[in-house]
Amino acid sequence: MNSFTIAILLYAVAGTAIAIYARRYGLRGDEDYYIAGRNVGGLVSALTYAATTYSAFMMVGLVGLSYATGVGAYGFEMFYLVGTLMLLSYYGPKIWRMSRESGAISPAELIGKRFGTGTAMAVALISLVALIPYTSSQLIGVSLVVEKLSGIDFSVAIAISALLIALWAFIGGLRGVAWTDAVQGVIMLSAAVLAVAYVYSMNPDFAAETSKLGELMHVPNRIWTPQLFIKLTVPWFFFALTNPQVFQRLFIPKDERALKRMVVYFGLFGLVYTVMVTLIGLMLRVMAESGQFPMIKDRDLVTPTLLSLLPSWLSLLIGISILSAAITTANSIILSLSSMVSRDIARSQLAGRAAIVVLTIAVAIFASTRPAYIVELAVMSSTLLLSTLPLVLAMIHTKFSRGLEAVIAGFVTALVLSYMKYPFTGVAVLAVGFAVLLATNLIKREEKA
Repeated sequence: MNSFTIAILLYAVAGTAIAIYARRYGLRGDEDYYIAGRNVGGLVSALTYAATTYSAFMMVGLVGLSYATGVGAYGFEMFYLVGTLMLLSYYGPKIWRMSRESGAISPAELIGKRFGTGTAMAVALISLVALIPYTSSQLIGVSLVVEKLSGIDFSVAIAISALLIALWAFIGGLRGVAWTDAVQGVIMLSAAVLAVAYVYSMNPDFAAETSKLGELMHVPNRIWTPQLFIKLTVPWFFFALTNPQVFQRLFIPKDERALKRMVVYFGLFGLVYTVMVTLIGLMLRVMAESGQFPMIKDRDLVTPTLLSLLPSWLSLLIGISILSAAITTANSIILSLSSMVSRDIARSQLAGRAAIVVLTIAVAIFASTRPAYIVELAVMSSTLLLSTLPLVLAMIHTKFSRGLEAVIAGFVTALVLSYMKYPFTGVAVLAVGFAVLLATNLIKREEKA
């Protein structure tokens, strides 16, 4: 048993202890279980938002994407951060107030308060399907790292990760997840800074040698075409309003001051973390061009390869940070989906708890096939979830009350065009969704007249 395996065991014990303590703190009903009683402070809200958002996608997926495609990856991720801060600043307070006034606990339930229970159920079912790829990307990322550092087989690492996800979500609810997020967010950021410092020490001439990357230091290029940038960034820009695990985080701050602090602290975290992660990928690619680091075709293996070359203490810290990021994001997704099963589909607390186990098994099976790169899996989920955006915006800006047709039309469009690999799928999903939403509500208005 090597040091990384021991660290995983200690991490599992510590996380389980926190979940058990959170349960003893009091989980009296769905509001406590899924949104921590709407009573979370600004700093913890920010760290749980950051840890939920910045997952294995970053330290595995984005490092690999930066290594393989250059600075375009930085632009792609910064587009997400800027979009998220804009959306949170304007829509966050509105959604926070609406959730409190309506008593909604799940994102679909809040939408259903305006558009009806049938629409809420449709949004919940779409989320169940759409988030399987994104959740599976967390298991893939952490399992690649565990396999590289501990020698544990990839499929066994998937099973271990799935067990921790289901166990902590089932025992501790969101309160337990938020507490672990606060610790894990600090670990993630510290590990990224140390990784950049160490990789830079391996190649202090990085800035002077970036010319070796050629076109990878400019966009657009043969990889980052306008079509690819639009394909990836449109779903990513609206992530904060379409992905239920982060949308639901807007329900938890204890007051508007805590909400504002959450947005500010998250923005600072996101800026530093994004710069650190993309720098790692770019520096490793420069080193690869100089023969100091392997040229790797499978970009999701860039970070695991780096960890195998670092000092054991640093690879251990970074490995645990990736494990933390992946587990907490998957926890949050599974809990959010469970809340929609409990509130919008089965309307049963027991069914919601059972869904945690069933969904985790489904995600583990999907992840074991490793169907695509981590970044593409994440964007796939967000593309499918774009079908819910017209309803979210209409809920805030209009008095429309008919949304079922629009969300179904958008989701079907997303499925068909994603299968066809159409580069402007996100744009088409929004166009269809908004068009159907407008048409059905105008028809309804004329019928009433």
